[in-house]
Amino acid sequence: MTLTLATPARDRIIEPMIALAHCLKQDRIVVAGSRGIELMFELQRLGYAHAAATANCGHPAGQYDVAFVDWRRRTFNALEPALDWLVGFLRPNGVLVVWVDPQKAAANQALRQSLERRGFVIEAGTVHECGCAVSARRSAMNPVRKAA
Repeated sequence: MTLTLATPARDRIIEPMIALAHCLKQDRIVVAGSRGIELMFELQRLGYAHAAATANCGHPAGQYDVAFVDWRRRTFNALEPALDWLVGFLRPNGVLVVWVDPQKAAANQALRQSLERRGFVIEAGTVHECGCAVSARRSAMNPVRKAA
């Protein structure tokens, strides 16, 4: 009898994160958070061969297209310095997806404001039974609409 370790359905966040970031199989993806290595292996199993966890991704040099952050069961205050460090890994047109625990509306707004202060524009979000996620792209890559 062979035992396999399966991720409970309520804890599967990779597919929604991939959808939010509109990932391509050839994208370079960095994963941060306490489950970074596990999520990296799951991405590789799904065919994303250029996925790395922050534990093995080198120094920040703008080398990644996408950054996934699994920040469940952690405080928002600890997220702030992690975001400051992590954005250095992203290319100028990179996408950042942050997954957090289910929150009150005020906490969700604080996350959005934190990303905006770092020069990101919120593109999408999702609510899931194990949390919620926000997808954001650097604002320099989003055209500004001119008023008529």
